[in-house]
Amino acid sequence: MARVVVDVMPKQEILDPQGQAVANALPRLGFDGITEVRQGKRFELEVGDDVDDATLERIAETLLANPVIEDFAVRRVDA
Repeated sequence: MARVVVDVMPKQEILDPQGQAVANALPRLGFDGITEVRQGKRFELEVGDDVDDATLERIAETLLANPVIEDFAVRRVDA
């Protein structure tokens, strides 16, 4: 078995209202110096050793991310 992490983030040109809300709240909570926040999603998958990288890319592109408005990165990590 292998562990795969898929990070999904809004594309840079896409408005991120959740990230903006966090960025606006930080100074009110006493955290200064943060100029931008982007909020995304992280998926962790346990996959069999026979699942290849092309299959993982297809899973991310068709199910985990909306490639029209989101970028994603797939990486294998040590379990």
